[in-house]
Amino acid sequence: MDVAHCKLDGNADAVEFCPHDSHHHVLAASTYILQEGDKPTRNGSISLFNVDAEESKLELFFRMDTAGIFDIKWSPVGGNAGPLLAQADADGHVKVYSLECTVDESEAKGGFLREINGEKISSSMCLCLDWNPSATSVTVGFSDGSVSIISLAESQLEILQEWKAHDFELWATSFDVHQPHLVYTGSDDCKFSCWDIRDCPARLAFQNSKVHTMGVCCITKSPNDPNTLLTGSYDEYLRVWDVRSISKPMSETSIRLGGGVWRIKHHPFVPGLILTACMHNGFAVVKVDGERAEVIETYTKHGSLAYGADWQRGGKPLESKRKNSLVATCSFYDQLLRIWMPESEIPA
Repeated sequence: MDVAHCKLDGNADAVEFCPHDSHHHVLAASTYILQEGDKPTRNGSISLFNVDAEESKLELFFRMDTAGIFDIKWSPVGGNAGPLLAQADADGHVKVYSLECTVDESEAKGGFLREINGEKISSSMCLCLDWNPSATSVTVGFSDGSVSIISLAESQLEILQEWKAHDFELWATSFDVHQPHLVYTGSDDCKFSCWDIRDCPARLAFQNSKVHTMGVCCITKSPNDPNTLLTGSYDEYLRVWDVRSISKPMSETSIRLGGGVWRIKHHPFVPGLILTACMHNGFAVVKVDGERAEVIETYTKHGSLAYGADWQRGGKPLESKRKNSLVATCSFYDQLLRIWMPESEIPA
């Protein structure tokens, strides 16, 4: 069920609902625009929206110009700080913003982003990032195949480690939420790797180079099962892995989604429910149960590359299942941001 939509001011590539209490209504969206020419430039923006499904509201309350952005992530709940938004951009910068909220006389919800940290950390483009569970550091992947672990100090970002992880663009890096000393990486070289950052330089814990037939786009650990991990690839497969036996996926064929699997998002409270952005084939809601994976619903109302997707946090599992499954999605060339709810009943 469609709730609301709007057009952004650039090619849309990421959307992220704020996971922090009292800020679940805040949605961040980022853009990337390549201006070609003798001296090409890559520009972008971050926009913040107030989302209210009951009123079909998608209200812009803040926007800022940036370099061209490839990825944004809110800090996880449980860290010492309030809501922080990190960006990875084409100029080789990682920047961290604090969400500063305001309430006007009519009690409308609003606010702005205040930059608290920002450093140029590479001459290569920053393609992806992820927070560790305590929100004290981020892992960042680069266009030259390297990866960094960056500490968030009081006044500056500090590179703790940096190493050459892959031969080509590194599109995916993430912390293991159950064992944050482990960092996963995936690349256009078709390799899927795990690194132990307790060693310096980081030690390769395992690597699989035989299963993905095209580049690895995204990697995410199940928040509910410490042994389950998912990868998405340009080869159109969502694969389910058991990290105790990484030589092959848990399901030999996993599930083909009909488009490159660019982004994977776990439902905030329904175990095994996955939202995927499938590039040329829209978006899909997938249920993963042990060795089985099935598509519950597809969403094809975007007219361009499906890149950004996220579930809204909050709500109570005992309430209406559809009411608590609000989704934001965005697509690239048509610059479209949509808010919707799955039509099918969300399985518990």
